[in-house]
Amino acid sequence: MPVNEGMANLSDVLFGTSMAVYAVGMLGYAAEFAFSRLGRAAGPATAEEAAAKDDGAGSVEVAGPTSAVTKQAVLVGAASTGGGSDVLTPGSSGDGRPGLKAGGALDGADGGSLSRRRGAVDEDPAASGLSTWIGRIAVVLTIVGWAAHLGSVVTRGIAASRVPWGNMYEFSSMICLITVTGFLVLMARQSVRWLGVFVMVPVVLSMGFAGTVLYVAAGPLVPALNSYWLKIHVAGAIVASGVFLLSAVTTVLFLLKDRWETRLAEVASGRADTSRAMRSRGGIVMRLPSSATLDTITYRVIAFAFPIWTFAIIAGAIWAEAAWGRYWGWDPKETWSFITWVIYAAYLHARATAGWRGRRAAAVSLLAFSALFVDYYLVNLVINGLHSYAGV
Repeated sequence: MPVNEGMANLSDVLFGTSMAVYAVGMLGYAAEFAFSRLGRAAGPATAEEAAAKDDGAGSVEVAGPTSAVTKQAVLVGAASTGGGSDVLTPGSSGDGRPGLKAGGALDGADGGSLSRRRGAVDEDPAASGLSTWIGRIAVVLTIVGWAAHLGSVVTRGIAASRVPWGNMYEFSSMICLITVTGFLVLMARQSVRWLGVFVMVPVVLSMGFAGTVLYVAAGPLVPALNSYWLKIHVAGAIVASGVFLLSAVTTVLFLLKDRWETRLAEVASGRADTSRAMRSRGGIVMRLPSSATLDTITYRVIAFAFPIWTFAIIAGAIWAEAAWGRYWGWDPKETWSFITWVIYAAYLHARATAGWRGRRAAAVSLLAFSALFVDYYLVNLVINGLHSYAGV
């Protein structure tokens, strides 16, 4: 079937428009994040935690190995709408690092990282005044960019009279669309506008790479892809990959915040120079939510995407049997997809059974996303295999 050139051109224009709008929205998120002030701490969820907060109000209690010291705490950048004071106690850790307990809610006993119960201190970078309006405009721009992006995908499909994920350019575009969709859904459920700049940076970069290096003109599918399984198998892989990208962003942010909180605990215990420790990884990192919050978000996002990735692999095996007469042949794409599945499964298993949280879980999460990156870019562009039939 001939390509509708008008729709194909419109798709390209909408793709470029969405990328430009995303970029402006990214700058808006960055401006709001940079000039916002830390919000007040979340309230305690239990009476026990409330009592702990009352007993330690206005002070930081440090329980060191040899002495207990009480210091007055000033939360840098605390919002004028209400600050929060919590008991900060270095907890024991498996790797010797001091953990940080806030009102009994944050515990450093799990490998030196911070886990969260309800009521933990949660630095929500709530902005005020001009920065609030900038943030709201950034959200509007994100929605407008998302609509243009969706229009680009739809018109691409109409132009080629097929599903719009038949090559790496279209696949990359769809992954970015799913990532932005996931961010918007997450933002509708929780106050996570602070995540905007960190999500939009990889999205804009990925779209730029797709539009310049991976771009191919709209056209019909190669014969090997002309199957209804393309709609099922590849769609599942797209959704899972887009959500996994979101989890990689929150994992990196967790590691940055966790390091900052660890240094804060060292300052409280008197084992680190205050000015040096607070200058290092301060500023932007200080405005992030607690590391425990980021850890929880990462876990929930991966838990959502993993079953979809599992379904995509199973659907791909069924398609392989119909196309090549076998379910599994250890083709490079199949191998790396399975490696990715195994590592994400290990992450979820470790969280559920061994209680792995914090840095150890984050390391597994990043390892899994690295395998996904190899599966998508290196296998498709460098390694030859049965899946190397659609070009870029």
